[in-house]
Amino acid sequence: MRQRHVFGTVFTLESAVAGLVFLVVLGLLARAVIKRRTQASDRTERPRVEAFYVAALAAFAVFLVAWTAWQNSREHHTTAVRPLRVDVTGFQWCWTFAYPQSPAHRQVTGDCHGQPLPTLVVPTGRPVQLRLTSRDVIHSLWVPDLRYKMDAFPRHVNTFTLTLDHTGRWRGRCAEFCGQRHYAMDFWIKAVPPEQYERWAHGAAAAV
Repeated sequence: MRQRHVFGTVFTLESAVAGLVFLVVLGLLARAVIKRRTQASDRTERPRVEAFYVAALAAFAVFLVAWTAWQNSREHHTTAVRPLRVDVTGFQWCWTFAYPQSPAHRQVTGDCHGQPLPTLVVPTGRPVQLRLTSRDVIHSLWVPDLRYKMDAFPRHVNTFTLTLDHTGRWRGRCAEFCGQRHYAMDFWIKAVPPEQYERWAHGAAAAV
Protein backbone atom coordinates (compact mmCIF):
# COMPACT_ATOMS: atom_id res chain seq x y z
CA MET A 1 0.00 0.00 0.00
CA ARG A 2 1.52 3.32 -1.07
CA GLN A 3 0.31 5.27 1.97
CA ARG A 4 1.69 2.74 4.43
CA HIS A 5 5.02 2.53 2.58
CA VAL A 6 5.45 6.31 2.35
CA PHE A 7 4.51 6.77 6.02
CA GLY A 8 7.01 4.09 7.08
CA THR A 9 9.81 5.63 5.00
CA VAL A 10 9.23 9.17 6.29
CA PHE A 11 8.80 8.06 9.90
CA THR A 12 11.99 5.95 9.84
CA LEU A 13 14.15 8.67 8.31
CA GLU A 14 12.81 11.49 10.47
CA SER A 15 13.19 9.36 13.61
CA ALA A 16 16.80 8.62 12.68
CA VAL A 17 17.55 12.32 12.08
CA ALA A 18 15.83 13.31 15.34
CA GLY A 19 17.80 10.66 17.24
CA LEU A 20 21.08 11.81 15.70
CA VAL A 21 20.42 15.47 16.54
CA PHE A 22 19.43 14.51 20.08
CA LEU A 23 22.65 12.53 20.62
CA VAL A 24 24.82 15.32 19.21
CA VAL A 25 23.14 17.96 21.39
CA LEU A 26 23.37 15.67 24.43
CA GLY A 27 27.06 15.06 23.75
CA LEU A 28 27.81 18.77 23.38
CA LEU A 29 25.87 19.54 26.56
CA ALA A 30 27.77 16.88 28.52
CA ARG A 31 31.08 18.18 27.18
CA ALA A 32 30.20 21.74 28.17
CA VAL A 33 29.19 20.67 31.71
CA ILE A 34 32.36 18.61 32.22
CA LYS A 35 34.58 21.36 30.83
CA ARG A 36 32.96 23.96 33.09
CA ARG A 37 33.55 21.77 36.17
CA THR A 38 37.22 21.10 35.38
CA GLN A 39 38.30 24.46 34.00
CA ALA A 40 37.90 28.08 34.82
CA SER A 41 35.00 29.89 33.30
CA ASP A 42 35.64 30.78 29.67
CA ARG A 43 33.28 33.37 28.26
CA THR A 44 35.13 33.83 24.97
CA GLU A 45 32.72 34.02 22.07
CA ARG A 46 33.24 31.68 19.12
CA PRO A 47 31.20 33.08 16.24
CA ARG A 48 32.52 30.55 13.72
CA VAL A 49 31.49 27.59 15.86
CA GLU A 50 28.09 29.14 16.52
CA ALA A 51 27.62 29.84 12.81
CA PHE A 52 28.46 26.20 12.07
CA TYR A 53 25.82 25.01 14.54
CA VAL A 54 23.20 27.29 12.98
CA ALA A 55 24.12 26.21 9.44
CA ALA A 56 24.00 22.52 10.36
CA LEU A 57 20.57 22.85 11.98
CA ALA A 58 19.27 24.87 9.02
CA ALA A 59 20.55 22.21 6.61
CA PHE A 60 18.77 19.48 8.56
CA ALA A 61 15.56 21.52 8.60
CA VAL A 62 15.67 22.24 4.85
CA PHE A 63 16.39 18.58 4.09
CA LEU A 64 13.49 17.34 6.22
CA VAL A 65 11.02 19.83 4.70
CA ALA A 66 12.09 18.98 1.14
CA TRP A 67 12.08 15.23 1.82
CA THR A 68 8.65 15.30 3.44
CA ALA A 69 7.19 17.39 0.60
CA TRP A 70 8.60 14.97 -1.98
CA GLN A 71 7.20 11.95 -0.15
CA ASN A 72 3.85 13.71 0.20
CA SER A 73 3.72 14.26 -3.57
CA ARG A 74 4.47 10.54 -4.07
CA GLU A 75 1.64 9.62 -1.74
CA HIS A 76 -0.89 11.87 -3.48
CA HIS A 77 0.18 11.29 -7.07
CA THR A 78 -2.44 12.02 -9.68
CA THR A 79 -3.87 9.36 -11.96
CA ALA A 80 -5.88 9.33 -15.15
CA VAL A 81 -8.31 6.80 -13.67
CA ARG A 82 -11.51 8.38 -12.39
CA PRO A 83 -11.72 7.76 -8.64
CA LEU A 84 -14.65 5.99 -7.08
CA ARG A 85 -16.53 8.37 -4.78
CA VAL A 86 -17.70 7.29 -1.35
CA ASP A 87 -19.51 9.72 0.97
CA VAL A 88 -18.59 8.96 4.57
CA THR A 89 -20.70 10.40 7.39
CA GLY A 90 -19.78 10.01 11.03
CA PHE A 91 -22.45 10.26 13.69
CA GLN A 92 -22.92 9.36 17.33
CA TRP A 93 -21.91 6.58 17.32
CA CYS A 94 -21.31 4.92 13.98
CA TRP A 95 -20.69 5.50 10.26
CA THR A 96 -22.61 5.69 7.00
CA PHE A 97 -20.92 4.86 3.69
CA ALA A 98 -22.85 6.02 0.62
CA TYR A 99 -21.96 5.20 -3.01
CA PRO A 100 -23.62 7.85 -5.22
CA GLN A 101 -21.98 6.47 -8.39
CA SER A 102 -23.18 2.89 -7.92
CA PRO A 103 -26.15 1.77 -10.07
CA ALA A 104 -27.98 0.55 -6.96
CA HIS A 105 -27.03 3.67 -4.94
CA ARG A 106 -25.64 1.45 -2.23
CA GLN A 107 -25.52 2.74 1.33
CA VAL A 108 -24.03 0.94 4.31
CA THR A 109 -24.65 1.94 7.91
CA GLY A 110 -25.19 0.43 11.34
CA ASP A 111 -25.17 1.23 15.02
CA CYS A 112 -21.62 -0.08 15.73
CA HIS A 113 -22.93 -1.64 18.92
CA GLY A 114 -22.98 -5.23 17.78
CA GLN A 115 -22.24 -7.38 14.79
CA PRO A 116 -21.86 -7.03 11.94
CA LEU A 117 -20.02 -3.71 11.89
CA PRO A 118 -20.62 -1.48 8.84
CA THR A 119 -18.18 -2.29 6.03
CA LEU A 120 -16.65 0.19 3.61
CA VAL A 121 -16.31 -1.89 0.42
CA VAL A 122 -13.79 -0.74 -2.21
CA PRO A 123 -12.33 -2.33 -5.36
CA THR A 124 -8.63 -3.16 -5.56
CA GLY A 125 -6.40 -1.23 -7.94
CA ARG A 126 -8.72 1.76 -8.30
CA PRO A 127 -8.39 5.11 -6.54
CA VAL A 128 -11.20 5.72 -4.08
CA GLN A 129 -12.05 9.25 -2.98
CA LEU A 130 -13.53 9.43 0.49
CA ARG A 131 -15.56 12.55 1.27
CA LEU A 132 -15.84 12.88 5.04
CA THR A 133 -18.33 14.85 7.04
CA SER A 134 -20.16 14.59 10.36
CA ARG A 135 -23.80 14.73 11.33
CA ASP A 136 -23.22 16.05 14.85
CA VAL A 137 -19.80 16.43 16.52
CA ILE A 138 -16.19 16.01 15.36
CA HIS A 139 -15.20 12.44 14.54
CA SER A 140 -12.03 11.03 13.01
CA LEU A 141 -11.83 8.15 10.54
CA TRP A 142 -8.72 6.09 11.31
CA VAL A 143 -7.46 2.83 9.80
CA PRO A 144 -4.31 2.05 11.84
CA ASP A 145 -2.96 -0.77 9.66
CA LEU A 146 -3.20 1.36 6.50
CA ARG A 147 -1.93 4.60 8.11
CA TYR A 148 -4.99 6.58 7.03
CA LYS A 149 -6.54 9.14 9.35
CA MET A 150 -8.66 12.23 8.76
CA ASP A 151 -11.12 14.27 10.82
CA ALA A 152 -14.80 14.56 9.99
CA PHE A 153 -16.36 17.94 10.83
CA PRO A 154 -20.01 19.03 10.89
CA ARG A 155 -21.04 21.21 7.91
CA HIS A 156 -17.67 20.62 6.22
CA VAL A 157 -16.27 18.02 3.80
CA ASN A 158 -12.70 16.69 3.95
CA THR A 159 -11.45 14.50 1.13
CA PHE A 160 -8.61 12.08 0.62
CA THR A 161 -7.90 9.39 -1.95
CA LEU A 162 -6.68 5.87 -1.25
CA THR A 163 -5.77 2.96 -3.52
CA LEU A 164 -5.61 -0.57 -2.14
CA ASP A 165 -3.53 -2.89 -4.31
CA HIS A 166 -4.59 -6.23 -2.83
CA THR A 167 -7.64 -7.78 -1.26
CA GLY A 168 -8.08 -7.82 2.48
CA ARG A 169 -10.06 -6.49 5.41
CA TRP A 170 -8.84 -3.95 7.95
CA ARG A 171 -10.49 -2.58 11.06
CA GLY A 172 -11.06 1.13 11.37
CA ARG A 173 -12.25 3.25 14.27
CA CYS A 174 -12.97 6.77 15.41
CA ALA A 175 -9.85 8.50 16.72
CA GLU A 176 -11.57 11.60 18.14
CA PHE A 177 -13.38 11.34 21.48
CA CYS A 178 -17.01 12.00 20.60
CA GLY A 179 -19.10 10.91 23.55
CA GLN A 180 -20.37 7.98 25.56
CA ARG A 181 -19.98 5.22 22.96
CA HIS A 182 -16.90 6.53 21.17
CA TYR A 183 -15.06 3.34 22.13
CA ALA A 184 -17.45 1.21 20.03
CA MET A 185 -17.36 3.33 16.87
CA ASP A 186 -15.54 0.76 14.74
CA PHE A 187 -16.01 -0.32 11.13
CA TRP A 188 -14.38 -2.51 8.49
CA ILE A 189 -12.77 -1.47 5.23
CA LYS A 190 -12.72 -4.34 2.76
CA ALA A 191 -10.94 -4.44 -0.60
CA VAL A 192 -12.38 -6.90 -3.12
CA PRO A 193 -11.57 -7.68 -6.78
CA PRO A 194 -13.13 -5.20 -9.25
CA GLU A 195 -15.56 -7.80 -10.66
CA GLN A 196 -16.80 -8.65 -7.17
CA TYR A 197 -17.19 -4.98 -6.35
CA GLU A 198 -19.21 -4.39 -9.53
CA ARG A 199 -21.63 -7.18 -8.63
CA TRP A 200 -22.06 -5.72 -5.17
CA ALA A 201 -22.47 -2.17 -6.54
CA HIS A 202 -25.27 -3.43 -8.79
CA GLY A 203 -27.15 -4.81 -5.81
CA ALA A 204 -25.79 -8.30 -5.16
CA ALA A 205 -26.18 -8.86 -1.44
CA ALA A 206 -23.66 -11.71 -1.18
CA ALA A 207 -20.72 -10.00 -2.88
CA VAL A 208 -18.98 -9.18 0.41
